[in-house]
Amino acid sequence: MFNDIGGMELIALVVLAVLIFGPDKLPKLIQDVSAFIRKIRAFSDSAKQDIRDELGPEFKDFEFEDLNPKKFIRKQLDQHGDDLGIDEIRNGFDLKKEMAEVADAVNGRESSSDAPAAKPSLTKGPDLEKKPAPDDRPPFDADAT
Repeated sequence: MFNDIGGMELIALVVLAVLIFGPDKLPKLIQDVSAFIRKIRAFSDSAKQDIRDELGPEFKDFEFEDLNPKKFIRKQLDQHGDDLGIDEIRNGFDLKKEMAEVADAVNGRESSSDAPAAKPSLTKGPDLEKKPAPDDRPPFDADAT
């Protein structure tokens, strides 16, 4: 619950509690707070058990943590990962190649993997047949970005 509290913060909280409540009232306060936390946990556990009883026997292995979407999806993929073909999708997708093809298409260059040998031009003319060199990039405009 308090995983991010360090040693210095804990010492500061203890010193602050001693200053506010005094050394004579502090043990009674700690007992009251711990009893309150126990009661809340017992209430929560009984509410969870009541919900499980009402849902019926088909939900006997139901966990409330499964209602978190990330945990639910992770659990389903762990159980049925091979059946869904996730490994095939993961292995068949080359992100670097896809990004290179998209960058080439945006920059007007032909990609090296599937470029045809010669593309016929529909119109004749010296300016239209000129293609940019593969390392040519459009000029950078700082105002446009």
